[in-house]
Amino acid sequence: MSTGTADTGEKRVATDEQSEPDSALETARRQLEHAAAHLDVDPGVIERLKHPTTVHRVAVPLERDDGSVEVFTGYRAQHDDVRGPYKGGLRFHPEVTEEECVGLSMWMTWKCAVMDLPFGGGKGGVVVDPKDLSEGEHERLTRRFAEELRKFVGPKKDIPAPDMGTDAQTMAWFMDAYSMQEGETIPGVVTGKPPVVGGSEGREEAPGRSVAIVTREAAQYYDYGLDGLTVAVQGYGSVGANAARLLDDWGGDVVAVSDSGGAVHDPAGLDTHAIPSFAEQPNAVTDYGVDTDGAEVLADGSDILELDVDVLIPAAVGNVITVDNANAIRADIVVEGANGPTTFPADEILAERGVHVIPDILANAGGVTVSYFEWLQDINRRTWTLDQVNSELESEMLSAWDAVREEVEARDVTWRDAAYVVALDRIAEAKSVRGLWP
Repeated sequence: MSTGTADTGEKRVATDEQSEPDSALETARRQLEHAAAHLDVDPGVIERLKHPTTVHRVAVPLERDDGSVEVFTGYRAQHDDVRGPYKGGLRFHPEVTEEECVGLSMWMTWKCAVMDLPFGGGKGGVVVDPKDLSEGEHERLTRRFAEELRKFVGPKKDIPAPDMGTDAQTMAWFMDAYSMQEGETIPGVVTGKPPVVGGSEGREEAPGRSVAIVTREAAQYYDYGLDGLTVAVQGYGSVGANAARLLDDWGGDVVAVSDSGGAVHDPAGLDTHAIPSFAEQPNAVTDYGVDTDGAEVLADGSDILELDVDVLIPAAVGNVITVDNANAIRADIVVEGANGPTTFPADEILAERGVHVIPDILANAGGVTVSYFEWLQDINRRTWTLDQVNSELESEMLSAWDAVREEVEARDVTWRDAAYVVALDRIAEAKSVRGLWP
């Protein structure tokens, strides 16, 4: 629905300056430099933030169910801890790399600072396809990985959380392995655990809830409101499904959703509660489309990105909006549910076209925010109700939204630049006060 070059069908040719970045790290560094131009920050601080404090690489041996032994590679990137312990997810995925972990840990630093949480950024994972692991192998791999990282993590050092290929059970195994070696139960070493062992109510739903809250605020800011707001959600996993269902409940019209098996589109609106999320039933989105009158099945799930809607929520994986399709995006507002779904040059194209992109470091920050709540509950040995968690999350998200909105209005910059300005200002002030060790 956005007016711009998409209407002409013209494609913008990528120059050297606009070539697609090779990694999350390159994207994170470009975004850092771009935002730094709006602030009077010591260049030395920016230079320090381009690099992680440390990256741990470990070998993780696993005894397979058949008795054979296979050794996997694991990483933990620790970017910056000037404001508090490192914080970030652990993923089990065959494409995990050291460079990816560093880039994602940088985004975690900005995300925690935007939310004004007392954490820095971390990220890690194991190079493995979790689909190739039995439950027993998954547990043994997790426990051994926890042991290999034990010296580097802890509730006051570095606090992992679930990510791609890991879940609440993975965190429970990690916490148990760490606690057994430390000789006491230490639930605060990880977040995203089941509530029965120190996890927080509402943690799993939190990233999707924050995406819905930010979408609601953005719609109201641009005078759309929620009633009749048309929304397309790419990725019907935990983030996308929870965001879609909340927006549906609040009066929005979710007209399209997708998972790795395809997409379904109905201009009259979908019954989001009737469509199983990927965790509930993998690749069930197209089944809903086949069985529902008026719904159209899109075999290529990426087609959802170019639908004529008010809001597009890319909530699947990174780098899905690129120079190849940025001119074809017809939404007026893009709310990033996934980490890094928009490449740096595509972001510039969308900005020139007047498409408002609400960045991931604000939109999906509900996960790390409720992880902070979980950490507080673990340290204080107190339990919050779901209503209390959701109320506190709403308050924190609105506070962060207001801080970023003020920079958008004061500096006439994009939402991404404004979010980085908020984050960098807080980080730079902390580094200035603490100083540089000789």
